[in-house]
Amino acid sequence: MSTFSLCVYCGARPGSNPSYMAAATELGQAIAQANMRLVYGAGDVGIMGAVARAAQTGGAETFGVIPTHLMDMEVGKTDLSTFVVTETMHERKKVMFMNADAVVVLPGGAGSLDEFFEALTWRQLRLHEKPIFLLNVDGYWDPLRAVLDHVVREGFADPSLLSFVQTVADVPDLMAKLQ
Repeated sequence: MSTFSLCVYCGARPGSNPSYMAAATELGQAIAQANMRLVYGAGDVGIMGAVARAAQTGGAETFGVIPTHLMDMEVGKTDLSTFVVTETMHERKKVMFMNADAVVVLPGGAGSLDEFFEALTWRQLRLHEKPIFLLNVDGYWDPLRAVLDHVVREGFADPSLLSFVQTVADVPDLMAKLQ
């Protein structure tokens, strides 16, 4: 049984840059090699599926959480170590977050941003102290970092907000910071 659980928020699509899928596969492999448990959205499509398949192939424990209404759209990956079906997206996010020791966000869309901002808001409100990482594949998250800087600069958040998010360039950098 793994002792450290990494929650991965990421796209249910592959994205337009092949580097996104490559980073997802590399992350899944690294999770397995580090004997960590993958906690993620239980889909078998896009970047989400790539992370899970690579983690499984490497022998990692996998913990997936999916709401009933996404079972078909995200192709619920029922062969995981643990497969949880929730009624709502809110429950999904809560179960994923509560079963993780840290969060990493790979490239993704509105859902990934929603998950990221909820984890960041909870951290800002001192509801947790879990590390939050942006895996900045080919600069994908540079615009988000600029928005966070803008929010602080314009006085809508304390500068400490920026310290709650660590941006990492690649999977080796992430794994080094998690050790």
